[in-house]
Amino acid sequence: MSKTVRTLTGIAVLFGTAALWLYAQEQDQTTFHVKVDMVVLSFAVTDTKGKYVNGLKPSEFKIYEDDINQKLATFAEGNRPPVQVTETGETRPLHGGAEAGDGGGRVVDLRSAATGTNVFVLFDTSNYMYRGFVYASDAIADFIRGLDRTDSIAVYTYSRNLNRAVSLNRDRALAISGLRKAVAGDDSALYNCLLLTLRDAAKVPGRKVVIVFSNGPDNASMVAPDDVRAVAEDEGIPIYVISTNEVTKDPISSGIFKRISNSTGGKSYFAKTWQKQVEAFESIREDLGNSYTVTYYPQPNPNEGFRKLHIELLPEAMKKYKVRARPGYRPQRGI
Repeated sequence: MSKTVRTLTGIAVLFGTAALWLYAQEQDQTTFHVKVDMVVLSFAVTDTKGKYVNGLKPSEFKIYEDDINQKLATFAEGNRPPVQVTETGETRPLHGGAEAGDGGGRVVDLRSAATGTNVFVLFDTSNYMYRGFVYASDAIADFIRGLDRTDSIAVYTYSRNLNRAVSLNRDRALAISGLRKAVAGDDSALYNCLLLTLRDAAKVPGRKVVIVFSNGPDNASMVAPDDVRAVAEDEGIPIYVISTNEVTKDPISSGIFKRISNSTGGKSYFAKTWQKQVEAFESIREDLGNSYTVTYYPQPNPNEGFRKLHIELLPEAMKKYKVRARPGYRPQRGI
């Protein structure tokens, strides 16, 4: 058998094994549909001192996809209700059932731009988290209490398997109650469970983020971290990672966490102490409250591969500001 054939066979076995694992974990969700309709794009703008730039209007920036200027459907700042962006660039209140043409003969249902953020917390309960388990739970509970009232929260825990402790809802007491019932498990399959979390988040309309609270190592996943990153990137789901491990103690996991968060428009934190964990959650909450979210239907584009996203600030004086967003996505048809 040639080296090429052996390599291809090995890849086929790997993905076949991963597929079997996912089927066993989630028999009721065996088909993953990736939508290419309305694109949801969240981004943050900071000045030269790292402070958030607030108060931007749709007329003060342009969204490009492969250098093709996009027509915005909705616009929202922080936790404020989204507004509809008209053909002339003006904004007006977004009422239930509002629709707009997408430029290609289709009608866009703007109700998918729901108010608030859908927050999925993925809590590491593997045996790596035995030390400091209670403090970590306290930090997450404080974060949940401080979320904006329009935000929805889901609490998932994982070790070798994923546990959907609390489904997406706005009941803070219910979310914290489910969190408190978490118990420490065994091995860590972070990337397997992160993929399943992304699959759930992808089905929810509007803005969503995933927050991973982890001690770092993964010793049981069958899914490659970059494959998980690509799914989050394509779906427009920012991933925030809070690792309780020191960045120098596990450089491999630390590097992966940075790559995943940067590529999806999120952030990574390395918070060994309880106080640093609280500060990391506070930073995430602040980020959510100061980010912009826009939606649009992509203009005709022959590129079926990776489409680069670029946000241009207007006027010229604002081009010195920094924009943090995902670099692009791959349009995929539903399977």
